[in-house]
Amino acid sequence: MLEKMRLALGDEGPTALSRLRASEECDPFRILIGTILSQRTRDEKTSEVTERLFKKFKGAEDLAQADPGEVSRLIRGVGFYNMKSRRIIEAAKMVVQEYGGRVPDSMEELLKIPSVGRKTANCVLVYGFGIDAIPVDTHVHRVSNRIGIVDARTPEETERQLQAFFPREYWLVVNDLFIRFGKAVCKPIGPRHDLCTLRDDCKYYKIMAKPVKK
Repeated sequence: MLEKMRLALGDEGPTALSRLRASEECDPFRILIGTILSQRTRDEKTSEVTERLFKKFKGAEDLAQADPGEVSRLIRGVGFYNMKSRRIIEAAKMVVQEYGGRVPDSMEELLKIPSVGRKTANCVLVYGFGIDAIPVDTHVHRVSNRIGIVDARTPEETERQLQAFFPREYWLVVNDLFIRFGKAVCKPIGPRHDLCTLRDDCKYYKIMAKPVKK
């Protein structure tokens, strides 16, 4: 299944977190902040804003002491940038005060950081530490339910069912592939059935392609 997704994507570029992970200056703290900034924001804008932010503030210690107004100006362009400026400063302060400036590498500890839920924590584990996990955002939730490999109402249920469906050795690539596939092919509105390499096995396509009874 994952290989079929890759075939459908062709030259489709990586996600913002994948680009951040591949950068020379990447560290778990940048993944943490980048993930918070990415909420309700296009990947291109997330990458642009995260790069701009970390040109000014090099790490958790710097950001923890930052002026919210200055941070807000630097991240302008992401969704809810005024609110996110306060949130990322709060997160930076906790990383400094509680963890000595180093982002923790466990779900339990990550969830204690302000603005961090399961999706963000899993993104930090996968993209920051290379720890097996499956972050579930709207794309992952939609695509996996449409295909029919899960039957879940919440992202948490989707996460558990995907972990049961995929062998652990594939968990690290699931998020990136499903997000890219969801943006390029299995779109929220007007999914590209003509490009989909999974349609023969897709529950949603079988329903949509079924002839209407007259």
